[in-house]
Amino acid sequence: MGLDYAYRVSGSSTVKPMREIPGAWRRTAAGAGLVGSDGSVYPTIFAEMSALAARTGAINLGQGFPDEDGPAEVLEAARAAIANGVNQYPPGRGIPDLLEAIAEHQERFYGVLLDPGRDVLVTAGATEGLAAALLALIDGPDDEIVVFEPYYDSYAAVVALAGARLVTVPLRWPDFQPDLSELRGAVTDRTRVILVNDPHNPTGAVFTAEVRAEVVRLAEQHDAVIVTDEVYEHLVFDEPHVPISTMPGAWDRTLSISSGGKTFSATGWKIGWVTGPADLVDAVLAVKQFLTYVNGSAFQPAIATGLRLPDAFFRSIGQSLKAKRDLLGAGLLAAGFDVSTPAGSYFTVADARPLGATDAGAFCRELPHRAGVVAIPMTAFATPARRAEYATLVRFAACKRVEVLEEAASRLAAAH
Repeated sequence: MGLDYAYRVSGSSTVKPMREIPGAWRRTAAGAGLVGSDGSVYPTIFAEMSALAARTGAINLGQGFPDEDGPAEVLEAARAAIANGVNQYPPGRGIPDLLEAIAEHQERFYGVLLDPGRDVLVTAGATEGLAAALLALIDGPDDEIVVFEPYYDSYAAVVALAGARLVTVPLRWPDFQPDLSELRGAVTDRTRVILVNDPHNPTGAVFTAEVRAEVVRLAEQHDAVIVTDEVYEHLVFDEPHVPISTMPGAWDRTLSISSGGKTFSATGWKIGWVTGPADLVDAVLAVKQFLTYVNGSAFQPAIATGLRLPDAFFRSIGQSLKAKRDLLGAGLLAAGFDVSTPAGSYFTVADARPLGATDAGAFCRELPHRAGVVAIPMTAFATPARRAEYATLVRFAACKRVEVLEEAASRLAAAH
């Protein structure tokens, strides 16, 4: 079985010896940056920091989940579905009403016409949709997947699981827009997928029209598939969201992925979807059906209800989060941070260098004790080669109640 390795228990420094178990799990963990130089396997930064928040009583502005329920109509639709017996396996592609609601949504907001029976697939959240898409499209170790760095940690994990190579394009403080020449250098004939998260987690950036157009041009030039993660599509603050699939020349090679969790404050329901050309969606289905098979039967009609809410609802959630962004940003500035103002998503990135920080990880692990607030180090979202570029940057989540954000701001100001 080989040499022993060790793992660290979440929230403690306890190290326990275990057998070395062969398999793809280790390269998956390593891809996500969870394997230390001594072979130790660590919990995700979200598990570690949420446990630290619970242990210290700190306000958790680390993990991106709301602390308020979503629209009453959506919650009631889920209760009604359970009461009416919608509790068994739904169809593999998703219940027809949700497939139709997703197609209606894409036409209503973006002018995209979909066949709900062929161009739409319901998944166990966007995370499963992304995993199934990458596993479906990657065909060997010579395939390269281009992502923007820092990146949502599951991207690197799935690319490593599939045995492909992760190629990153850096996003730099303070605006986090990619350099187009670096993007051109990253995309080659070995590129199988260009993975775009817009609005972007963890930086809160919304990519410019020039960036979107260049992604499409490079994908066409090198015959790559574009996979988009658009879970924050309705949480934008200045201009309406523009899906890459709507760009000229993009539709035939683009898989768009989103979910209801962020839009309807129901992250635990894990109802996501993939839309795109039928042949690409079928490829994802071929893999997805052997992952979760199906999920969330009673939550699917509830998300369909949500997708049909009036335009005023969708405007209000962006406006509400923008106000929270401004409140959090003002509090961080008052506490002495430098702040990058996000254009979308739940998150605000701040630089702790003015507070004397040199290591974002150490700063975030000390912050609950010093200030009673939890944040996430941006180094957790970067490859080892580029962590120095994000060495003092930390991510805070604004998707909390106003009074919680006010208390967090007060604690940070008092501590610093």
